[in-house]
Amino acid sequence: MITWIYRASILLACPAFAYFAVSKESASVMVGFGVGVLIVMLELLLEGMSLLTLIVGIIGGIAGVVGSKFLNVMIQETGLTDLVNAWDKFAPLSHFGFALLGMVVSIRKFPELDTLDKDILVNARRRGSDLKVLDTSAIIDGRVVDICETKFLSGSIVVPRFVLNELHHLADSEDDLKRARGRRGLDMLARMQENPDVPIKIIDRDVPEIEEVDGKLVRLAKDLSAKVMTTDFNLNKVAALEGVVCLNVNDLTTALKPVVLPGEMMTLFVMKEGKEREQGVGYLDDGTMVVIEDGRSRIGKRVDAQVTSILQTSAGRMIFSKFKAER
Repeated sequence: MITWIYRASILLACPAFAYFAVSKESASVMVGFGVGVLIVMLELLLEGMSLLTLIVGIIGGIAGVVGSKFLNVMIQETGLTDLVNAWDKFAPLSHFGFALLGMVVSIRKFPELDTLDKDILVNARRRGSDLKVLDTSAIIDGRVVDICETKFLSGSIVVPRFVLNELHHLADSEDDLKRARGRRGLDMLARMQENPDVPIKIIDRDVPEIEEVDGKLVRLAKDLSAKVMTTDFNLNKVAALEGVVCLNVNDLTTALKPVVLPGEMMTLFVMKEGKEREQGVGYLDDGTMVVIEDGRSRIGKRVDAQVTSILQTSAGRMIFSKFKAER
């Protein structure tokens, strides 16, 4: 409502200004009204146009005028009198036409920069670079930063703009936990960008026909023939269904856990009591839980224990051992 009041005031103000400031003739009022209509039309046109598109259009218009001037100099240098006179006669029209052409071409072709960005990435992959697309969970988790710093992760890393936007959204959340996760993700991303050995690139390519971030991520990875790097188990399954290779940091962590065999001795700190009688519980450096028989009375102490058996489940690995001696 306020917008239409503003537009109506322009249509009334322009003729009034022309009547009192320019001339009190009816022609002046009509010119003023025409200027008001032109301003309102321009405002309606710019309402649905982003600032970036407007800037690109202006740059294209300037490039068109420069091209027209350059063509003007070339025609002047030919020395053909008839051609020069004809060109001079229509010079203003040619300048306007080239400016309009440059503006239209730049606005029309600007969205194709995303495709150009994709082509550059695909060409890089063909030259031997192995693209990995990071999702939000992998960035927040932070272990991918350590993997990159140890140089075990080869190739280029891609972070889509919609993933970065999701991190910003989390960082601005009213929920304390979400806000902390979002800020941690942004910190991890900044840490990766500071490392010169990690080729990381943020791309603006989007998949507008898909609303969910996971779906966008899988489609983008498929288009780029890239791999998805995540800690999300569900995203891992979706990527597998789409035929996209998924690198799960949790799977890597499981594969790198130290191998413990029955009969080996280990030194543990007994942290708490176990579920069964006289059991104590300790943990390895990687978080693996170790149940210690006869270790309940040694809570708060460091002990030597002998491995008796190992239980591997979908939730992880559990080691059973027996108390041998205190440290």
